[in-house]
Amino acid sequence: MNPNAAPRALRANITLIGRRNAGKSSLVNALVGQEVSIVSEQAGTTTDAVAKAYELLPLGPVTFYDTAGLDDEGSLGELRIRATKKILFKTDIAIVVISEKGIGSEEKAIIDEIRQQKIPFVIAFNKTDINAISAQDIEYCETHKFHYIAVSATNKTKINQLKKLIVDIAPTELKQEPLLVGDLIKAGDNVVLVVPIDLSAPKGRLILPQVQTLREILDANAVASVCKESDLAATLANMKQPAALVITDSQVVMKVAPLVPEEIPFTTFSTLFARYKGDFEILLRGSKKIDELKEGSKVLIAEACSHHVEPDDIGTVKIPNWLQKYCHCYLQFDFYSGCDFPDNLEQYDLVIHCGACMLGRAEMVRRLKECERRGVAITNYGLTISKTQGLLERVCRPLEDHILSKAAL
Repeated sequence: MNPNAAPRALRANITLIGRRNAGKSSLVNALVGQEVSIVSEQAGTTTDAVAKAYELLPLGPVTFYDTAGLDDEGSLGELRIRATKKILFKTDIAIVVISEKGIGSEEKAIIDEIRQQKIPFVIAFNKTDINAISAQDIEYCETHKFHYIAVSATNKTKINQLKKLIVDIAPTELKQEPLLVGDLIKAGDNVVLVVPIDLSAPKGRLILPQVQTLREILDANAVASVCKESDLAATLANMKQPAALVITDSQVVMKVAPLVPEEIPFTTFSTLFARYKGDFEILLRGSKKIDELKEGSKVLIAEACSHHVEPDDIGTVKIPNWLQKYCHCYLQFDFYSGCDFPDNLEQYDLVIHCGACMLGRAEMVRRLKECERRGVAITNYGLTISKTQGLLERVCRPLEDHILSKAAL
């Protein structure tokens, strides 16, 4: 696979961070086997982050970021340091690069920050062709149980071992993809998918979450029935064996819920995607933050991709209306679509994200982590809709019951 062709969402972000002249640029070049970063003896050669796409097997496509030095000086230096730290919000794995001078106060401060943000990291003692690691630094790493390695970007010493260590410490979401619905059902189960066909439905096809769910049901050797909300009652009545699970589009959850008997597990595509494309518990906590919104609270509606906005668009029209009706107050809304969050994310009381059907799981988890690192609650469209319609507990029950049953084993 060409790493340059891999979508941004599918790449892990690996950030090299450290003091000026620690050899970050040389180390990036050694890791990717190309001269992608300018190397100079002059301190502060790297001003803005340099990104390089690379295929790091068996992890897959990654992006290495070479950043400005943490000890940069002057007003421009402060801006560069701020930009470097901003990249940490989007970082999956960090490499703290140490020069021949060893670990100092700057390194300890950034290590503390990385730990607070729960970013997996490795300490790379560079320039060991000049100086070996001091006993004091070894004791520091081993006392705190930090991953560390001695390398030389100049001599290409232990570069492959560093790559292996990066793979070993990579977050779980970068190594494996969770199930969508397959662990909630068994072979032979009847599963009903409720798919509304309205102005927002794509002509001649189903949307990706519906297709993925359908495929996983078939992979589990279960039986899938697909119907519109107007045909659900007849579909359930005609079944010889009761449905094991009903899954609906969130936009018609209020119409569908009364038609599904309480004894039949019932959820939404967005609820399943809250787990499949992110972290269910983080998004569920975020949905409960809705109860804390008050007059003038600021809410960011975030879309992963751009699309033509219909008059009754779910993100820009329906959700804001449902939220204000639920909260009984005026709320301020901003709308954002694309690859990144706004720079001023901290100003928001809540972020409501789309279902992320067009994002890789690693990218969505990265966005969740960025919100957590900035102290901002986040949830998704489906959980927000269920919350405002009084159905959150019911649609989450199948997932929560499954989590409890796994914990009991």
